[in-house]
Amino acid sequence: MSEQTFLVLTVLAEGALHGYGIVQAVSALSEQRVVLRVGTLYGVLDRLSDDGLVGLDREEVHNGRLRRYYRLTEEGLTALARETSARAATARVAADRLRARGIRLAPEGGV
Repeated sequence: MSEQTFLVLTVLAEGALHGYGIVQAVSALSEQRVVLRVGTLYGVLDRLSDDGLVGLDREEVHNGRLRRYYRLTEEGLTALARETSARAATARVAADRLRARGIRLAPEGGV
């Protein structure tokens, strides 16, 4: 699972969001490391929708424009949980190897 996909699923775990809200939340969550362009976002959402991980929650008109809100499905929550566990396990192995080389990690995983 790509980092972009993981971040989109993560921000949607909190609740339904529209496209711009997803872009903003991903940017904030990643501390501006990941900045999604609109085309990239909708490509990710289309794939997640095709895979049954994300669904359309509702549509609203805001300032004359249609906003589509997306939400995680139960399958999306399960996929996010599985990916989170896998990433945590990989991070633990990496941390152990770094410590074995004498590199001290900050409490939140920073060097």
